[in-house]
Amino acid sequence: MEFSYEVKDSYAEVKADGRLNMVSAPKLREFVTDVIAGGSSRIVVNLEKTAFMDSSGLGALIGCLKAARQAGGDLRIAAVQQQVKMVLELTSMDKVLTSYASPEDAFSND
Repeated sequence: MEFSYEVKDSYAEVKADGRLNMVSAPKLREFVTDVIAGGSSRIVVNLEKTAFMDSSGLGALIGCLKAARQAGGDLRIAAVQQQVKMVLELTSMDKVLTSYASPEDAFSND
């Protein structure tokens, strides 16, 4: 899985490209931790190119959410694909990790 990020006006967009599973989940945690350490605590994880996520990936997103909130910010997800959406709904994590249609929508009302 490939990760990249871009700092926008009021948030940092983390792009996740590939499968978010037990191999890539620790990498996501480390990547987001580095983004937070770089001064961006308002983060949108763009899942447009993430077609698969397992429980490890879900755990990584929750860990990243906790890290962002501890830094005084928040973490939101955007452009969620169908399989990822199903995992979020089956685990009721869609109530914790609200998904937005696009990264631009995630912090548009803040």
